[in-house]
Amino acid sequence: MRADRQADVSGTAETATGTRIRVVVNGKEQLLPAGCTVAQLLAAMNLRPETVAVEVNRELVPRARHGAHVLNAGDTIEVVTLVGGGSPFVAEDPLKDDLLKIGPFQFRSRLFVGTGKYRSYELMQQALAASGCEVVTVAVRRERLYDREGRSLLDYLDLSRYVVLPNTAGCYTADDAVRYARLARELLGNLGNPGADWVKLEVLGDSKTLLPDPVATLEATERLVAEGFTVLVYTSDDPVVAKRLKAVGAASVMPAGSPIGSGQGVLNPNNIRIILEYLKDGDPEYPVIIDAGVGTASDVAISMELGCDGVLLNTGIAQAGDPVAMAHAMRLACDAGRLAFKAGRIPRKLYATASSPIEGQITASQPSCS
Repeated sequence: MRADRQADVSGTAETATGTRIRVVVNGKEQLLPAGCTVAQLLAAMNLRPETVAVEVNRELVPRARHGAHVLNAGDTIEVVTLVGGGSPFVAEDPLKDDLLKIGPFQFRSRLFVGTGKYRSYELMQQALAASGCEVVTVAVRRERLYDREGRSLLDYLDLSRYVVLPNTAGCYTADDAVRYARLARELLGNLGNPGADWVKLEVLGDSKTLLPDPVATLEATERLVAEGFTVLVYTSDDPVVAKRLKAVGAASVMPAGSPIGSGQGVLNPNNIRIILEYLKDGDPEYPVIIDAGVGTASDVAISMELGCDGVLLNTGIAQAGDPVAMAHAMRLACDAGRLAFKAGRIPRKLYATASSPIEGQITASQPSCS
């Protein structure tokens, strides 16, 4: 790149007659004293000779000849140096305007992360930060208000950074789920957190599989919507139930990829595709979020590539060998999957399609089939 500095040659020794010559330096006309050398020109430009290369009239002038090469009237001089490769291009984040919208909320991150099962509160803090999440989920419990050292979960959550999404985990009836949601709203309202008016609804039907009770879930959804909650509802991958939950006012339907904490990933992608088709028909921005069963980063990427709007997970990070590293991997996978979905994958084909052009090949023997 050109070293674009104007030469100040006012102090350069001139000839006895004081004549000046007109030259072009890096595209700009300049007057130099007659007899000026390349070395004197560089000194006048405050350039160190070891940091530049000089061309005069398209001919390279090596550094060893700078002091001897006298410039003449009409010369065209190029002085170049090294800069960062290419043009000054700053890569733009392709997802910077791709916001997840749920009810009154908008988020850049599409990863929702739970706060349970970590080996320590400090490790939870680090993992949440590494995940890049803006939403953290918490359970409402009367026990374990403080740990053995007198510390509370809330002491380790930056409520100015995260929107808290309370869940009704552990509820097996609609009545209990509604009670838990009300308690969470009171608690978060007192804390001034914007998560006070939404809830992740879980009404379980079986303690072994932790699959939801569809009837009780529908009832609880209707009741909470009537009370003004923004309801994100955990459900199975049944497309019919998903349609009914949306119909009664769920702000987001959250089908399980596989049983909670199982780490099996998305077991039935076809059902997830059908749910996406049904719920986004005429409403393409309706948020469908995979909830439960995520075990590693590829599970997140697959969920997002299917067209889901987000992923909620806890165990996959908290119980990983290195939760902080896994949280970062989940973050990257979420963005990669979303980008891949928006970019559009190539269609699957049974047979190969050559990526290299076949035109211009030399004559070759045809492969034999034996």
